[in-house]
Amino acid sequence: MKKGIIVLLAATLGLAACNKEKKGAGGLLYTIHDSEGKEKIKEGDIVKMNFIQKNDKDSVLGSTYDMENPQVFPVQKKMYAGDMNDVLTMFGEGDSATFKVNLDTMAFYSKQPKPEQFKNDKYLTFTVKIEKVFAKKAGEADSTFNKRAGEFFQADFKANADKKKNAEEGKLKSYIADNNLKTTTSASGLQYIIKAPGNAERAALGDTVTLNYTGRVTKKNSKGKYPIFDTSDEKTAKEEGKFQAGRPYGPTKMAIGSTIPGFTEAIQLIGKGGKIMAIIPSKLGYGEQGAPQVGIMPYSPIVFEIEITDIKKGTAPAPSAPAMPAVQ
Repeated sequence: MKKGIIVLLAATLGLAACNKEKKGAGGLLYTIHDSEGKEKIKEGDIVKMNFIQKNDKDSVLGSTYDMENPQVFPVQKKMYAGDMNDVLTMFGEGDSATFKVNLDTMAFYSKQPKPEQFKNDKYLTFTVKIEKVFAKKAGEADSTFNKRAGEFFQADFKANADKKKNAEEGKLKSYIADNNLKTTTSASGLQYIIKAPGNAERAALGDTVTLNYTGRVTKKNSKGKYPIFDTSDEKTAKEEGKFQAGRPYGPTKMAIGSTIPGFTEAIQLIGKGGKIMAIIPSKLGYGEQGAPQVGIMPYSPIVFEIEITDIKKGTAPAPSAPAMPAVQ
């Protein structure tokens, strides 16, 4: 019994020591949460890493977990002790840690002022998990290493994309169940709920609609919410932390056929004054490429809330000539 208590106490003390914040060079603060004891990262290694980035107010600035997209990058020569490249050499594959990069030190050595969004912050905080360290073999030529790394990460990217593709149907079902929705499914696979049909007029190719819209992804973020990736509503943009200064908000004009297929189909289902929720699978959205710059990853279904405020009739485009087959 005593031996069991001693072992438990030792494990508890070891965990506490591992999670204690320590000081490093350059004003760095760091906490190692878990270490697998593998070889430490070196300059020139290629690292695949998940992370959550925060400011001093504990606001999430970015998360690879929310994006479902770990970052891959080569570890470069450090600029100064305690910079981003230097701190990574403290960890190995499988390790998880939190580190705080001192922004004043960064500004001093880079000879660049702190970015405006961080002017009142002292630290930029990263909570990381080192998923993979791809290291150069002893005596290996740079060309061989780069070829081997390229092949590995291309295969890894494909496997990750296949995983997203296979998970899409589950995301759709989960979103619908989580929000207790009763949808109608069109022949194309678009799922929708008409909240108000609007008047009898429907937009067609050649027409221009004026509308309000908000687009969301169907995966919850670290706060347990479905984040927006775009909106025409200024209040929503500010509430969701997506406000862009200088961007015109309010009712937006769009030509029928100029948007992704699922959006085009949805706005033709309602008239002026109509409202619709459109749940768009990736095949009718951004497909296998996604739109990572706005937070839409490959094979990600998305949701739009749309209200049409006006329809301007136009001239339907002439049928285009069929494409010529490729010359073999």
